[in-house]
Amino acid sequence: MDAVSLARLEHENLIVAIGAAGAQIAGARIDRTDGVALVATGHPMRLFNQVIIDGAPAADAVAAAVRVMRERGHLFVVNLRRGEDDRYLSLMGRIGLVPVSDGAWMPGMALHPPFPVATEPPAGLEIQRALDRNGVHDHVLAGAEGFEIPPSWMEAIVTYGLIDLPEVALYVGYWDGQPVTTGLGIRTGRTIGVYNIATVQAARRRGFGSAMTMRIVADGAVAGCDVAILQASPMGYAVYERLGFRTVVEYDGFVDPASLASS
Repeated sequence: MDAVSLARLEHENLIVAIGAAGAQIAGARIDRTDGVALVATGHPMRLFNQVIIDGAPAADAVAAAVRVMRERGHLFVVNLRRGEDDRYLSLMGRIGLVPVSDGAWMPGMALHPPFPVATEPPAGLEIQRALDRNGVHDHVLAGAEGFEIPPSWMEAIVTYGLIDLPEVALYVGYWDGQPVTTGLGIRTGRTIGVYNIATVQAARRRGFGSAMTMRIVADGAVAGCDVAILQASPMGYAVYERLGFRTVVEYDGFVDPASLASS
């Protein structure tokens, strides 16, 4: 499968994943209309308040989605794919948005078969599906510590309702009986998306994040997926490359300039 096809699968999974997490927040507005995906949740992280190109929308439709975001008054980002969405770059300037970073703010990566052979997790690590409220609670606590965000921010998007969705698999990794690493898998057709890979500081550099990533990939393969995707942070990028993931798309984020001082 070529990089263009993989990038389209990555993009679709991203839209579904952000929408599924955002829909857990009361009062969220999740729309996919007129070629624009709108995820407006009020979450403190702009990652969960996005305008994403979802087809070939008219510039007016993109501008209208930005107006919705501004009216709601929360941090947000317009997420454009380099190359694919370049036609909207001039619009960003016309409506007063600026780049959120000097370079691409988020690389989308993909892994296509053959998947690496699954191996046993590192000694002492036990990875479990979170199937009840205790598991969700453990995911929230370990994930919040790993991402270095308040637990309430994680609790808003990782809920018991989320694990009721048939396309969702939530995971917690335990070490010496304590939750130390997290992961979230979301399936869209042939694609398994890997999200929420976080490890608490005291348990880092032990291969726990890699083990969690490949557990999600392996479970996705069992469910019939033959493509795995993720969006990498600077901390995780080299790790994912070692696992075989390759960049298939780069995203540029555009935001209100005043929001940069508060983000």
